[in-house]
Amino acid sequence: MKHSALCKISSLLFALLLLAACGAPTESSDPNIQTGSSDAEIKSQVERAIAGASDLPAGLMVAVNQGAVTISGSLACEDCGGQQTPGNVGTVQQSLGAIVRAVPGVNDVQFSLSYAN
Repeated sequence: MKHSALCKISSLLFALLLLAACGAPTESSDPNIQTGSSDAEIKSQVERAIAGASDLPAGLMVAVNQGAVTISGSLACEDCGGQQTPGNVGTVQQSLGAIVRAVPGVNDVQFSLSYAN
């Protein structure tokens, strides 16, 4: 009888630990990761990320609505990443998408881009 009670208690404790581990998310200890960002904060972070990327053209416009980011502008660039575009506009758009998606709070990325000046 004691063994059965011990198994029940052990099972209950395991279940409680499992529930605690799967409970509400905790805040990140990394100060560079923002959680619960507003659209204005996301827009600012996306603009900084784009400005810091040497393989992207300047002048891209950013709009954010409930975490969904729309990037518009021209991908034509004389010296992006040391190469002239178009020709490699697909890789420039892929780089742009990867940079934007890496910003915490972004849940979707849409493009409204042209490939000429």
